[in-house]
Amino acid sequence: MHLAVDASNIRQGGGITHLSQLLSAANPVDSGITHVTVWACATTSAQLPTHAWLTKLSPAWTEKGLFTRMLGQQLMLSREMAGCGCDVLFSPGGTVPFRAGLPIVTMSQNMLPFEPDEAIRFGRWSWMRLKMWLLRQSQVRSFKKADGLIFLTQYAREGVCRWLGRGQGMQVVIPHGVEPRFAVDPKPQRHSEEYTFDQPFTFLYVSILMPYKHQIEVAKAASLLRHTGCPVRVKFVGADWGRYGQEFRETLRQLDPGEEFLIWQGGVPFSTLHSEYQDADAFVFASSCENLPNILIEAMAAGLPIACAKSGPMHEVLGNAGVYFDPLQPQDIAEAMRTLVNSADLRGRLAMQAQDLSRAYSWQRCAQETFDFIAAVDTSNRT
Repeated sequence: MHLAVDASNIRQGGGITHLSQLLSAANPVDSGITHVTVWACATTSAQLPTHAWLTKLSPAWTEKGLFTRMLGQQLMLSREMAGCGCDVLFSPGGTVPFRAGLPIVTMSQNMLPFEPDEAIRFGRWSWMRLKMWLLRQSQVRSFKKADGLIFLTQYAREGVCRWLGRGQGMQVVIPHGVEPRFAVDPKPQRHSEEYTFDQPFTFLYVSILMPYKHQIEVAKAASLLRHTGCPVRVKFVGADWGRYGQEFRETLRQLDPGEEFLIWQGGVPFSTLHSEYQDADAFVFASSCENLPNILIEAMAAGLPIACAKSGPMHEVLGNAGVYFDPLQPQDIAEAMRTLVNSADLRGRLAMQAQDLSRAYSWQRCAQETFDFIAAVDTSNRT
């Protein structure tokens, strides 16, 4: 079997990480796939591994703007796949050609289009909300057209399928993996009395600055704790984004003008992100909209005690290995954070439980299950 992979619209972030890790860990021959051809721009192709069974193509249309890439995907890709002798199309980006001429497997990797109450956080008349509406229309069409559909969590499967109705093709839940470099043994836990305002208990929060990530509420929670004598500090790692980024920075200036306990580092390269986890005492994750919270899994692998939003698929991933809170309520966030600070025994127990759960998320398992599913879809379409 010759597998085509449409990565023409994958340019950055988690999409590249997923595809790169998937192909690095894969042994597609075990699934009956003898060759894989990827369509991607040159920048994306350069970040993918090299294998004897892997061909990377970057035709001119993959290097153009979004509109031209969309036209290329719809008008050129099918012809090029036929010329290469491909048997199945895998489209991890979630959008597929109108006429592929092949069985199609695609993925759902973004819940924002399917949770309008979360998208509206960007503003009722915002471009981002419109973009999510347009993306939902496109992905609903693609998901209905696909012969196979991969979800990352059961939560996402149930949420997206409410928009799809009945009569869909084959479906499966296959979570992403986490890189081994994130995994370290949990630290020995210090008692709360050992922390002071000069040497505070440090929470880490890794996420891009967006309204549904609720960094502002976390900053307010930390301020509440400091005013009640709890020596905490929060380090925010994540790229700036639009108006919410401006509001977040202004909140930090108001709450902590001296930058004593609210530290925003900005974005850091993914290749060095694991070191940020290793420097923290605990992790806080306040997102209210996730498909699969990869950042949460990284913190679990890093052996950190975690205070976590009780939204979306978080409990499906973290189970009973965290202290949960309402991400819209700074007081509730503060109490969850205080619970971790005050109990070294609880921190140690939750950190070990979370790390045990993180071991289920491996790229080797993800790759094997993904290629097995693609092969099963191909077999189903041949019978």
